[in-house]
Amino acid sequence: MDYGCQSMVKKIESILIKRPQQAFISQENLDKTWEEFKYFGCPDYETVLKEYEVFEKYITDNVENVYYLPQDDRTGLDSIYTHDPLKITKKGAIYFPMGKVLRGREWEATKEFLEGIGIPTLGRIEPPGKMEGGDVLWIDEKTVAIGRGYRTNDEGIRQFKELTKDFIDEYIIVPMPHGEGEDACLHLMSIISFVDTDKAVVYSKFMPVFFREYLIDRGITLIEADDDEYDYLGTNLLALEPGKVILIKGCPKVEAKLKELGVEVMTYEGKEMSYRGTGGPTCLTCPLCRK
Repeated sequence: MDYGCQSMVKKIESILIKRPQQAFISQENLDKTWEEFKYFGCPDYETVLKEYEVFEKYITDNVENVYYLPQDDRTGLDSIYTHDPLKITKKGAIYFPMGKVLRGREWEATKEFLEGIGIPTLGRIEPPGKMEGGDVLWIDEKTVAIGRGYRTNDEGIRQFKELTKDFIDEYIIVPMPHGEGEDACLHLMSIISFVDTDKAVVYSKFMPVFFREYLIDRGITLIEADDDEYDYLGTNLLALEPGKVILIKGCPKVEAKLKELGVEVMTYEGKEMSYRGTGGPTCLTCPLCRK
């Protein structure tokens, strides 16, 4: 099969997702485990199913090939957020032993599945290296920004560079702030989402000056989210193709700014499946091929 996803905005041809039935499993399972996964309250399972149905239809209506991860004993609640255990490059998949200990074996289940459908493995970040997919942001096919924070460390970045040095020209290492603390989910893609080749939704308060200036110098229009909409995942959008995005419902200011710039915006109710687990539409998906 075709694979390779060194872009945040090119049209998604193939994608990997995981339904809540295989990740959250049941209300009983949520009741038992939501606190150890540090969710913002226990999700209501039946509401999650309704929210996901809307989200999934956007995916199936717009992406030709949709693959579903099965239930797996090596994974937990967070496996619904398929983006984080790996990155798909044109040379194959790179798997991550993630910074969140409870997600430490997710990569094994994902690797087994993807190799089974024909996506080769380029490599794995080995401990003590740490890396999560939300910290790896493609600026273009040969330029990648990497967030250095609690979830991605220097050794992880070193190994990632070694694996990709033959086809990446520039690495931009972006220091992440302490934010809400070590246990919070703060990725580079928590503060920036490209919505077109020259447009990105950002939360500048958490963005280093040099990186913000770098984006502006590249001619990228920065669409600012305020504190309230940042807190509600308003900077976590999935571009299905240039200028066509999915956004969690409840961020009207970001939505209005996008529409003013000609971006097509589709929204879904996501309080239970996205907000409580801090995983927006980008987190819920792992694009396998963008063209």
